[in-house]
Amino acid sequence: CKKKKMVILTLSVLCSQGPWGRCMGSDCGPGGSQSRAVWCAHVDGWTTLHTNCDQSQRPSNQQNCFRVCDWHKDLYDWKLGAWNQCVSVSARTFGGMRPYVCNGGEEGIQTREVGCVLKSDESPGDDNICEYFEPKPRLEQACLIPCPHDCVVSEFTPWTSCSKTCGTGLKNRVRSVLVPPLFGGSACPNLTEFQTCKPGPCKGPEGVYSLRVGPWMPCSLPISRPVRQAKRRKGKGEARERPGVKDPDTRELIQKKRTRNRLNRQESPFWDIQLGYQSRTVSCAHRNGSTVGLSRCLPRDLPLTVQSCILAKDCKLSEWADWGPCSKACLDPDPESSRGQRSRTRRVHQFSVGEGEDCPPLEETEPCDPQGDGVLPCATYTWRTTEWSDCRVDSLLSQQDRRRSNQTGLCGGGLQNREVYCVQANAELLTYLNNLKDKDASRPVDSKLCGGPIPNTSQLCHIPCPIECEVSPWGAWGPCTYENCDVQKGKKGFKLRKREISNEPTGGPGNCPHLVEAVPCDEPSCWAWRLVRLDECIPDGELPCGPGTQIPQVQCVNSTGDMVDKELCGGAPAPEPIACDVPCPKDCVLSDWTSWSSCSQTCSSKTIEGKQLRTRSVLAYNAGEGGGMCPNSSSLQEVRNCNEHACTVYHWQTGPWGPCTEDPSASALNTTTGPRSAAGPNTNGQGPCSQGMQTRKVICVRVNVGQVPPKKCPESPRPGTVRPCRMPCKKDCIVTPFSDWSQSGNIQKKKQSRKRVILQLPANGGQDCPEVLEEEKDCEAPKVCPGYRWKSHKWRRCQLVPWYIREDSPGAQETCGPGLQTRAVSCRQLDGAQADIGECLKFANTMPPISQRCQLPCQDDCQLTNWSKFSSCTADCVGVRTRKRLLVGRSKKKDKCKNTQMYPLSETQYCPCDKYNAQPLGNWSDCILAGGDRVESLPGTKVQGNIKECGQGYRYQAMVCYDQDNRLVETSRCNSHGYIEEACIIPCPSDCKLSEWSNWSRCSKSCGSGVKVRSKWLREKPYNGGRPCPKLDHINQVYEVVPCISDCSQYVWVAEPWSVWKVSNLDLKENCGEGVQTRKVRCMLNTIDGPSESVEDYLCDPEDMPLGTRGSRLPCPEDCVLSDWSSWNRCSLPCSYNNSRKRTAYAIRSPGAGRQCPDTTEKEPCSLNLNCFHYFYNITDWSTCQLSANAVCGNGIKTRMLDCVRSDSKSIDLKFCKELSLERKWQMNISCVVECPVNCQLSDWSAWSECSHMCGLDGRMWRSRVVVQGSQGDGRPCPSQLEQWKPCPVRPCYRWQYSPWSECRVEEVVCGAGLRYRNLSCVVSDGSREGEGSMVEEELCGGLELAVNRDKLIILKETCVLPCPGECYLMEWSDWSPCLSVCAKGAGVDFGSVQVRSRAVMAQEPENVQLCPDQDWESRPCIDGECFEYKWMSSTWSGSSRVTWCQRSDGLNVTGGCPPINPPRDDNNSCDPPCQMPLSFCTEAGVCMCEEGYTEVMSSSGQLNRCSPIPILEIPTAGDKKTDVKTSRAINPTLPATIQPGRTGRTWYLQPFGPDGKLKMWVYGVAAGALVLLMFIVSMIYLACKKPKKPKRQRQMNNRLKPLTLAYDGDADM
Repeated sequence: CKKKKMVILTLSVLCSQGPWGRCMGSDCGPGGSQSRAVWCAHVDGWTTLHTNCDQSQRPSNQQNCFRVCDWHKDLYDWKLGAWNQCVSVSARTFGGMRPYVCNGGEEGIQTREVGCVLKSDESPGDDNICEYFEPKPRLEQACLIPCPHDCVVSEFTPWTSCSKTCGTGLKNRVRSVLVPPLFGGSACPNLTEFQTCKPGPCKGPEGVYSLRVGPWMPCSLPISRPVRQAKRRKGKGEARERPGVKDPDTRELIQKKRTRNRLNRQESPFWDIQLGYQSRTVSCAHRNGSTVGLSRCLPRDLPLTVQSCILAKDCKLSEWADWGPCSKACLDPDPESSRGQRSRTRRVHQFSVGEGEDCPPLEETEPCDPQGDGVLPCATYTWRTTEWSDCRVDSLLSQQDRRRSNQTGLCGGGLQNREVYCVQANAELLTYLNNLKDKDASRPVDSKLCGGPIPNTSQLCHIPCPIECEVSPWGAWGPCTYENCDVQKGKKGFKLRKREISNEPTGGPGNCPHLVEAVPCDEPSCWAWRLVRLDECIPDGELPCGPGTQIPQVQCVNSTGDMVDKELCGGAPAPEPIACDVPCPKDCVLSDWTSWSSCSQTCSSKTIEGKQLRTRSVLAYNAGEGGGMCPNSSSLQEVRNCNEHACTVYHWQTGPWGPCTEDPSASALNTTTGPRSAAGPNTNGQGPCSQGMQTRKVICVRVNVGQVPPKKCPESPRPGTVRPCRMPCKKDCIVTPFSDWSQSGNIQKKKQSRKRVILQLPANGGQDCPEVLEEEKDCEAPKVCPGYRWKSHKWRRCQLVPWYIREDSPGAQETCGPGLQTRAVSCRQLDGAQADIGECLKFANTMPPISQRCQLPCQDDCQLTNWSKFSSCTADCVGVRTRKRLLVGRSKKKDKCKNTQMYPLSETQYCPCDKYNAQPLGNWSDCILAGGDRVESLPGTKVQGNIKECGQGYRYQAMVCYDQDNRLVETSRCNSHGYIEEACIIPCPSDCKLSEWSNWSRCSKSCGSGVKVRSKWLREKPYNGGRPCPKLDHINQVYEVVPCISDCSQYVWVAEPWSVWKVSNLDLKENCGEGVQTRKVRCMLNTIDGPSESVEDYLCDPEDMPLGTRGSRLPCPEDCVLSDWSSWNRCSLPCSYNNSRKRTAYAIRSPGAGRQCPDTTEKEPCSLNLNCFHYFYNITDWSTCQLSANAVCGNGIKTRMLDCVRSDSKSIDLKFCKELSLERKWQMNISCVVECPVNCQLSDWSAWSECSHMCGLDGRMWRSRVVVQGSQGDGRPCPSQLEQWKPCPVRPCYRWQYSPWSECRVEEVVCGAGLRYRNLSCVVSDGSREGEGSMVEEELCGGLELAVNRDKLIILKETCVLPCPGECYLMEWSDWSPCLSVCAKGAGVDFGSVQVRSRAVMAQEPENVQLCPDQDWESRPCIDGECFEYKWMSSTWSGSSRVTWCQRSDGLNVTGGCPPINPPRDDNNSCDPPCQMPLSFCTEAGVCMCEEGYTEVMSSSGQLNRCSPIPILEIPTAGDKKTDVKTSRAINPTLPATIQPGRTGRTWYLQPFGPDGKLKMWVYGVAAGALVLLMFIVSMIYLACKKPKKPKRQRQMNNRLKPLTLAYDGDADM
């Protein structure tokens, strides 16, 4: 419960309850219950015992409720009532007080009723039910009550001339209503003002009386007595026998004539014409408006008072027929779709005649929906697409790409296309499945039937680039081994060398080159001994020195170098101990042999042998007797042969895998029953269907020779020739059925076509597509629509008013005078056959008139024949043609009939001129490509086509044709088809042209990671919308930089053996002393087989360069001789001075007696970045996205390099970091995407639109195209021209147009009821300006509907009233005012728009003003009115008054509209006391002020005492040539400068007098300053005019001016 109910039990205790809880219950509906807490509370708020409260007044704590369930949402809903009238907030709050000032509108509130109801019968329900699902809608809203708008009228027109030329008359001036009074505003003031005038006394008697005719009375039948007498006379005449007409031929002729006459008579049941008569009164009117006796106006000719007429009869119609069938015969699932239409008709029983009411519409329609149970749903349409085509990369290639000529192997990003077509796609009518077979039921329909966005017709795709196989370098040749060590036969074997796959290619390792090469060899062995090391040399006989032996330590290894059991090498002799020598103190000492160098050749032939070299050097010479001599220099090196196998290398070579064919040996269980089930519903038939096999050719090849017998190659590494495969499913071609035949739109070809669309192309041996996809046939002959026309029959004789009615009329004659004649009208087909009159009402032009006025000539009347036809023209343009008529009977002898001005007997007119002038019109159209008019109108055609976009086209300029009267005519009159055609060129786009990529530069570092660069440069900029260039640098180049890494062991230093000692201090006796050794050090390219060729020294690390020279002491005899120092061992990390590194040597020759060997160990502390280094990994930046060489865009790879860096920032070999097992947490490769350069894709041009103007000079036809897919990447941008236009053929604009109304005509009298007329003419114009045109023959408008400004009611005459002299009357309606918005501009409120017109009163006699009718106005709503504001304006004061007026914001002066509060005062009498002083006036604030140019001198009481003139200081502007300061009568300083006429510039007013009339202090200060300035000016004039003294000659020479030299520092200011 949202509100607490408090029941006061005592003065201090009351019972309180909480809100109602949730409605609970097991069933939905009214059976629920809810509870709440009830307690006893003190008035101060604290809770007390229940017993303190009155139990009889305790509120209930439980009640029944409606338990709401989810399904109640379908049963209940909020019912919203209409908003009530807007009530003012002040009226609600303050009991009806309204604010005095209303600005735009008054704030109000309007309410409505909102309740929860049951949907079925709208019975009320509990609001809680609806609130369970939706919050309760608001019950109040703010509104605005518009302020009252007073009537606003325009300014008065100038006074009219006096209504009389003599005597006393009236002048009138009128105004019109601009805004009607709205929302209770004040009524309109008088629209007319009168002013008496006296041009002068009349010389004779004034015309006092005038004949006035009244309006014609309604048409009535003659009285019945003469009718009966006429019938009796007619009956008597018919009873008489007519003798003498008994001949059959004569009777037949008479019968035919009677039949023809009966047809011509008005006996149709659709017209009931009865001729009657009507009369009018003729009276005599006095000038004061009163009616006097007719005798006062006689003798004058009285006008006709009786005339024939047709009795008015209204149109009579049948009842409405039943409603016809609904034009929509199906149920549309979309509720917002358009509904159908049904119609019903009624027939005309009798047309209106005379002034009777016209027939209303004979057909009416209403929207409808089909009814009934068996109504099918309407067909809906949706877009369908074909399969995506194969992915193509060539469409992304630029114009300059050389791969356009050879497109094989292209990969990466591409484009694939598909067709879009429209199909019928009802879920209720058709069931479409996802698989392709069911698309066969989708018949294409016209694309216009499909709404919504068109599916994409192209999309980006990706062709995976094949990964090329990358292999490692060849390894070293292995030992000569048997092909199969398990079967060791013969004495022939192979030496093998291998390489590994470093990057596996697409398709598996089968696409890699051969990985094993073999060389035949002799004496193969599967196992061999491998020397590990030699033990220390031990002299024989346990002597300290001398010859000895070294025991070799060996291992048994197989052909791959792996250690095996020594028993396998039992068949080969183990290496014997090697003889060695331990030098004695006086012996020559030699160093150990170096390692064997790499083999100089990889194989041997008759001319090439592989060699290996090793050397040793002399460490100490022998001395004295008994010492071992040093060998000669040739014994210091040894050479041996290597790689003695012949240079005949063999390997297995594989061919490509063949196609997958069916494997006959495969089990039937591995096959499937059909291609559909194997592919599955979502694989588009691409899945495998059965087991197959592929084969390839494997041959043995000798390098550089060719194929050899297979036995030349070892069998073990032979690749396989067969592998299993899965055969893809067959895909049949799938096409849609043919669309329906197109409409015969092409008039020239007169062909119809239909088309079908390929949904799936065949593949893998499937059924081929049909050859015919489009069919064409001749259009069927169009059916001729039946045409209808009105046929008018002969006019019947002219019927007069019965004589007994008009016999009293003066001048009437029995057998002549004005009458009326009628004729019959029937409906005919174009072939003349009789037709139902309803068809003519629908399809024919306006029905011709069935009656017309006629005149039976009297004896005194002039009778003439009809006009003859015009004579033939003798010459165009210069000749004339005539027509004639003759006087008939007695008229030939009457003088009045011989007056050719009154009764002309001939007419002459110029012959029609057929001279025409053609001239071009307007601008040239857009350039339209030849063949560009192709428009895909067939269903199922491409929405986006590959249309020609450039080349030669044509542009068009309209031709206009005029006749000799400069009237627009059809262009065919000028022998023109309406256009000038001119060839034009649409330039083709040219893409940005760049050079090819340069070669990659060398890696910037020879060791570790660096970068390599390649570039392109600009050859030609794009133009005409070609592909833009990538971002170029300042020299128009684009670069690509990628990281690279150089193997630190790629280049190595190679040192030759040390030379012999060059002893500088030779002791010949001892052959020892200080000496120098040298050697050559070269940088060489390192390969798997060792250093191979010399390169530039800068490629090797200079820090690692071995010494080329060393100085030392050559040991003397009996000195200890040490070996070369070993390499320093590595410092332990982290580097610290507490750690050290060492190197060692060993004694080769022991010292003699009394001598010792030096230390064999050297140590040095570990110093950071000197001999000890820390190592860490360094990661480079990511490279740009790298694509395959055959790719344009798409998926690529970004790479980065890992570098091992020393703590001194030097890059070193990665092995140093690997040995330390440093953490490698970086990803070296990531995938990336290079955006594809997709050109902008446009749709086909649409069909040409209808002409923007059906006629005239400005007609244009447009066609457009849309952007199907915008450009991406560096693709060609979309062209700016998405629309094209060309001129329409110029056609004359024909229309029916009224002439202006004639003046009101009252025959033979001065005033009264009359008629005015206007004509309906055919007018031709060029459509450029509304209302203009030239009159032409009516036949040219024959094809138009008879309507003026879409108004089918043609009115050519209307009654009018010609006021009698002295009569007061209403003027004609004014024009409709401009559309005005009823708004409040500041408040932003609009209450709609309105326009108004009014009729003012015009008076002629002063005494008749009181008899004038009331003025009138009328309004109508309009749209897009303009919002105006109104404000008070006032002129400058003229004495004690001024003029005030109200002005609209568009500058129009009006009466009304301005706020009535505090308008500007226009008099000088509102000040208290009044302003009596001269030159003073009263301001709007009620204060006396002086006029402009005068200042106020106030009295001690604060009242104005007098007005004193003040000087002004004018500051001239650019347009003011007055620069002097003068005192004059000043402009009023209180007025703004904008309303001071004749003033330019600013004006400063100096007021020298204070309020007390005395001079102010600043006046004295100005006077003193002026005196000082005057004295200063006089002094300067004296000094300037004083004659200077002449200087002496000598002094003048000494004081010559020296030239001044200025140094120019390049500053522009110099």
